[in-house]
Amino acid sequence: MSLKYQSREIITKAICGKGRKFSTVTHTVTPPHKPTSILGAWIINHQYEAVAAGDGIEVIGTYDINIWYSYDKNSQTEVAKETISYVENVPLNFVDNRHRSSTVEVSAEATQEPSTVEASVTGDGRVAIRVEREFSVELVAETKINVLVVPGGDYEDKDFDFGSDGGDYEDLDPDLLDDDL
Repeated sequence: MSLKYQSREIITKAICGKGRKFSTVTHTVTPPHKPTSILGAWIINHQYEAVAAGDGIEVIGTYDINIWYSYDKNSQTEVAKETISYVENVPLNFVDNRHRSSTVEVSAEATQEPSTVEASVTGDGRVAIRVEREFSVELVAETKINVLVVPGGDYEDKDFDFGSDGGDYEDLDPDLLDDDL
């Protein structure tokens, strides 16, 4: 018995865009006293949110930089604090343009929290702090998918032939496979 297959469109919520961005930025902090040496530099209180922006997702956030330094020929120490605001534009390297733009939701995850890589005293008495950070972003929206439908829904005893020998996977593109599954 030969079955006639039908196709239906289903509207579903799906990940319709993904991106990742690693960046290194340098901030300059001016302490109240001219530093002799840097004893430590760390980042705390990181907060951020994601917003859709053109062909990418913007991560908008803040963090506090704390610099423990010595001054007055290494005879005194103090901690200088400064709040940094940033906007990181993360491009989407995968986008399904068939999504419904009115249903878009975006999210970001700090896959590497901002961290100090290097802190050094500049010639003019300021401190340069190099910071690394990385974000992974997703765009979720409603989209349409096509599915095969078996008429009558009675498919348990049917022998389906989808036109393939069932084992020919050489033509699959391994870059399209999702490692997160």
